[in-house]
Amino acid sequence: MKPKKTETETETETESESEESQKTEKATQSEQAKPRSEETGAAESSEQQPAEAEDFRIRYLRSVADLENFRKRVAKEKALIIKSANASLIESLLPVIDTMKLGLEAAEKQAEASDIVQGFNMVLDQLNRVLAENGLEEIIPDGAIFDPNLHESIAYQPSDTVPLDHVIQTVRTGYRLNERLIRAANVIVSSGTNSEA
Repeated sequence: MKPKKTETETETETESESEESQKTEKATQSEQAKPRSEETGAAESSEQQPAEAEDFRIRYLRSVADLENFRKRVAKEKALIIKSANASLIESLLPVIDTMKLGLEAAEKQAEASDIVQGFNMVLDQLNRVLAENGLEEIIPDGAIFDPNLHESIAYQPSDTVPLDHVIQTVRTGYRLNERLIRAANVIVSSGTNSEA
């Protein structure tokens, strides 16, 4: 036979059973809560994924645009460097061309030098063609209005035939290389007729 339990023993057993049932309930609740929090996290991450994807897509497009702009800028700079690469050589040839023109003007006054003048004119024309192919352009503004951006005035003279502030004569030819002025033309500018002066 089993001994009868006292009231305190019964109460203790009841308390321990209730504690166990409470623990079991809490464990069950926490297990049920976990999937809910995981579901909430999954829902939040699924909402974040499109936002992150859009952010990455925008970053990618910006990077591609930056790269394309960089390529264009480098190509433009490379073309500019190529155009201006021969600038110093061409600038150093300008005094040689001036001297050749002066020599030809002097030789044209000598009748016996006509064959030599013709040969040197052909050489000068060929040199001018080669330089023009490389972007060199002569500035000979005879009769044009004086432009201080392209011309350098070395004298101011009255003229009956040339209007006020127009070029009477080009003393030294000016040059532009690929639309950039490398030497201004030295000119004599009209001060108008004697009555205007």
